[in-house]
Amino acid sequence: MNNEGPLSGKIVAIKANYLIVEIDIFSAKTIRDDFASINNQRSLLCTLRRRLSHGGSSAHVGDFVYLDAIDWKEGRAVICGVKPRTSFLSRPAVANVSDVIVVFSLADPPFDQDQATRFLLTAENTGLSITFVFTKNDLITLNQSKKRIEQIQRWGYDPFSVSLKTGHGVNRLKRHLERKQLSVICGPSGVGKTSLINMLIPEISLKVGSLSKKIRRGCNTTRHVQLFKIADNCCLADTPGFNRPELLIPPNKLSKLFPELRIRLRNNQCKFRNCMHLDEPGCCIDKDWERYPFYRNLMKELLI
Repeated sequence: MNNEGPLSGKIVAIKANYLIVEIDIFSAKTIRDDFASINNQRSLLCTLRRRLSHGGSSAHVGDFVYLDAIDWKEGRAVICGVKPRTSFLSRPAVANVSDVIVVFSLADPPFDQDQATRFLLTAENTGLSITFVFTKNDLITLNQSKKRIEQIQRWGYDPFSVSLKTGHGVNRLKRHLERKQLSVICGPSGVGKTSLINMLIPEISLKVGSLSKKIRRGCNTTRHVQLFKIADNCCLADTPGFNRPELLIPPNKLSKLFPELRIRLRNNQCKFRNCMHLDEPGCCIDKDWERYPFYRNLMKELLI
């Protein structure tokens, strides 16, 4: 155990005006026995030191921080410093993310390929690794599931398919996620993100919402970002669901966010470097790939 330097930890949740920090036990000189005996997670309820707030510093879920003014009896401390981040997502606000998990259901609600593309473009725009997950594969036939998986493979992803009822495919997905440092789960409400987390980490038992019978959309049960440990040094971040991500993407960057288009551009070269791959003379990109109509409409939307 390292007995040098201040106590450090990681922010795992933000509730009201407090930040919940899980202690890095290797940075702790001592942890009071009475505190450890009643706090298996060894977390402290923290506030941000005023000078950091006044200096414009912020602290978010996923941040590694330094602590002082520790009150073991009350389980409280003050964040006196924030370590440099490797990455930061602003919506939702999560620091040091390594991967984005995009979750969609195969049925109930039905798969919407335009909506899925918007989520994938938002994920691609982060520059992070992407994992695509289909839930509720028990609600459709094996042949229907196979066709949908093949569709996503044509888009350039290798999707996982799981059942939230039987648990089929969950262990394979868990082994994949255990190799990640911090994965953020995103996707529209109602696709089973919370149920998926419950299956991956059964001991947390998060509250699960229900679908609206009228519009077949989910009732969002996640109100804030929170980290859940899936393995040592590996966490999942549950995030509030939203149905239509806002695409704030420069037009000249859009082509780089479609994997199937990136492959075509590696193998060919358009006549003009600033080609938008619409109707320009000398464009080398064929227009027969599945998501090209969406790409074309979105490009025109961004150029307005």
